[in-house]
Amino acid sequence: MAAEVPRRWQPQIRAKARRTATTTAGLIVDVRARFGFTAPVGTSGDARMCHLTLAFPPHHAARLFDAQEHGATDRQLQQVTADALGEVYFRDGGSRAHSPEAELTDIEQIQFEL
Repeated sequence: MAAEVPRRWQPQIRAKARRTATTTAGLIVDVRARFGFTAPVGTSGDARMCHLTLAFPPHHAARLFDAQEHGATDRQLQQVTADALGEVYFRDGGSRAHSPEAELTDIEQIQFEL
């Protein structure tokens, strides 16, 4: 009985948490990694170690969950995360830098929270 309760309820709890993250709440990501941009010549896109804690809006959470569900590799998941970090932090939803592609490497730690 003790083993059956988590086996039956855990998928429902995870599904509800995912629905919430992808529709209303988003995700919190805490990452320490080398973060930079592929940017035009003469801009400051050099990669550097950063420790960021940011809220991903629901549409970025949905992209991350969808990639995971469709069997994305670790490198592909890193790129989805880098794109979201670039959009949220460096491009500030389009109000700052517009064109560079984000790179996330040398990940020391990363944690996602609902």
